[in-house]
Amino acid sequence: MAPNKEAAPRQVAQNRRARFDYHIDETLEAGLVLFGSEVKSLRRGQASIAEAHAGEQGGELFLFNAHIPEYPGANRFNHEPRRPRKLLVHRKELSKLLGQVKREGVTLVPMAFYFNDRGIAKVQLGLARGKKMADKRHAIKEREWNRDKARLLRSKTL
Repeated sequence: MAPNKEAAPRQVAQNRRARFDYHIDETLEAGLVLFGSEVKSLRRGQASIAEAHAGEQGGELFLFNAHIPEYPGANRFNHEPRRPRKLLVHRKELSKLLGQVKREGVTLVPMAFYFNDRGIAKVQLGLARGKKMADKRHAIKEREWNRDKARLLRSKTL
């Protein structure tokens, strides 16, 4: 049996707190410049982007503080786990993103690491604005109400 060619992107890591801590205005996909040992480690499903962020360094876009653990089989050719990784975006996208970050005070937050259908590692970035504490409380209250509502509807149908 042949493998499915139309396979969905395989997610490696997800930043679940990003939607709770930030209002996500827009999302975009960016490529990553990685070493071979980093790709092997990602394929094993080992990565953490919970405290990562993207920003400018020398006119280019980089991903800072993303943790990709060392690959045990790489031996002495291993990588540094928290090194800055260059992000690959089109020049127009780059200038638009950097302009918004400088002018409007938004943040570039990584939402997910995944492999696309061609097997290439990608990162989904979100253009984010920070939430106030009241917004977070409102989100919690709404989530709990939806959970209770679903529970009540389930018990009525039984």
